[in-house]
Amino acid sequence: MSTLPAIPESFAMTNQLDSVETFQMPHIPVRTITGVIAIILLIGLAWTSCYTVQAESEGVVLRFGKFLKTVEPGLHFKLPFGIDQVTVLPTRRQLKLEFGFLTPGYTNVDQPTKEAAEERSMVTGDLNAALVEWVVQYRIDDPKQYLFDVRNPAQTLRDLSEAAMREVIGDRTVDEVITIGRQDIEISALARMQELAKRYMLGVRVDQVQLKNVNPPAEVEASFNEVNKAQQDRENAINIANGDYNEAVPRARGQADQAIRGAEGYRFKRVNEAEGDVASFNAMLGQYAKAPEITRTRLYLETMGDVLSMTGQKIIIDESMRNLLPILPLTEKPLEKR
Repeated sequence: MSTLPAIPESFAMTNQLDSVETFQMPHIPVRTITGVIAIILLIGLAWTSCYTVQAESEGVVLRFGKFLKTVEPGLHFKLPFGIDQVTVLPTRRQLKLEFGFLTPGYTNVDQPTKEAAEERSMVTGDLNAALVEWVVQYRIDDPKQYLFDVRNPAQTLRDLSEAAMREVIGDRTVDEVITIGRQDIEISALARMQELAKRYMLGVRVDQVQLKNVNPPAEVEASFNEVNKAQQDRENAINIANGDYNEAVPRARGQADQAIRGAEGYRFKRVNEAEGDVASFNAMLGQYAKAPEITRTRLYLETMGDVLSMTGQKIIIDESMRNLLPILPLTEKPLEKR
């Protein structure tokens, strides 16, 4: 195997010096460098001196870390290069915190993604367990308080909401929590959260508390459902009985009132008829006392007229009459039987 001849050291050094002299950096004028730096500074100045606040938000401006002012939505300008800093808060939009569950696609950055099972597990006033899920809707009312008076206002609001709900649930039985007391729980929890938020100066206003799913633990859910079904059947039977009662009692009262009014009407009729007969008899008696014979004859004739008018057609024949041919009135209607 053949080897190449060695290159003299002086010849290698000469070639190296020639290459260094060949690739020297070109000379850049100072004016050009200054212009580039000025352009970069102008771009940074323009980039850091304007900002935009969204329509549903307000901007909190800090100067050297100290609160300066709040600004409305729109395009604004500030001192550049970090002298003024802006924090945008959604003060005009209702925010929502979910407890015990998590809805996919949530938009609130303060919504945690863990500890849902621990949040919904609670103990009622009668020492029963219940799984409570609820939602708190709130607004940022005072941006300055929200940023500076509490270290972590969103987590503080979450903690006091959970504490208030546990306090309210702990004062009620499991039947009230799961069935009939939901609205009262929402009202009491809302009042308690509003009081705590104001006391801690969170800068938020709690607008609504809404209970979602409230269930017993899975181990006793079947038994509780049976008890709940029995209670519902009892309430249904009571409602049916009350309906029958409300239907039968007014009808019976109406029938009784009708019978009483009928009896009163009959009584008034009989009394009036009796009083009329008495008045007629007294008037007749007065006339009879004045002219007894005439009155007696008139009464007799009137009575006979009433009696004979009901006997139909009669023919009276003297006993001494002879050779009388009876004539049957065939053209007249026969008298009706009375």
